[in-house]
Amino acid sequence: MSEDLYGILGLSRSATQEEIKKAYRALARKYHPDANPGDKEAEKKFKEVAQAYEVLSDE
Repeated sequence: MSEDLYGILGLSRSATQEEIKKAYRALARKYHPDANPGDKEAEKKFKEVAQAYEVLSDE
């Protein structure tokens, strides 16, 4: 994957699982489609954040 998943969440590669979860929750609230109705850019960012969390939370 060419994108830096940690970078999407605004974290360093040494981030703990707790830090990953906290960053995901904050960004998910910020970019959630319900909080940004009709904003396609926010929807795209929300999907990127969700995908990054899905991968990183399995480590």
